[in-house]
Amino acid sequence: MKVAATLVSLAGVASAFAPAQNVNQGTALSAGLEDMPGATMPWKGFDPLGLATLGSESTLAWFRAAELKHSRVAMLATTGYLVQGAGWHFPGMLSSDVSFESLSAMKPLDAWDAVPDNGKAQIYFTIFFAEAVSEYTGTHYTKGGDYPTIVFPPVNFAPADPEKMKIQQSRELNNGRLAMISIMSFVAAANIPGSVPALIGNPMF
Repeated sequence: MKVAATLVSLAGVASAFAPAQNVNQGTALSAGLEDMPGATMPWKGFDPLGLATLGSESTLAWFRAAELKHSRVAMLATTGYLVQGAGWHFPGMLSSDVSFESLSAMKPLDAWDAVPDNGKAQIYFTIFFAEAVSEYTGTHYTKGGDYPTIVFPPVNFAPADPEKMKIQQSRELNNGRLAMISIMSFVAAANIPGSVPALIGNPMF
């Protein structure tokens, strides 16, 4: 179940900003804030601090790429937290002395602390490698290239129609924004008792 949930999450976040056939998926640096994917109701073009006007259009492209990456990470983190909290786990051993079953019995943040240092190092390296590949492959997004896509698995469910593509991009961003709020709430609830009233008494925290 944990494997399936992870793959579904990866597939969902990989599709919206993946290059589609017969569609120019460049950064479109000349687009206004309200015309960009993610500018949806109820707060279309919400930018109270005016961050979108800082710097150049390349700066805005960098901000969008950062939001997109953080959205995807947050969606995976939220899914992982829920899967771990539900007790679903891989079979077998994570290391010679740590089983997946034993980790599933812990709270999610405690389970991370129990992962051996070598395992954490492998996870950090994988993240670094994926980041390097996405940043240094092809024309950079701050220079009109494609936004970063999922390195692995290389799935692509992007539609060919530009309007449908924009809708999918907006959905991914909105789901990612919600996921960022969710994972921050989870971490706050796990570390500051009573900080998130809706999660008080939940055994995952």
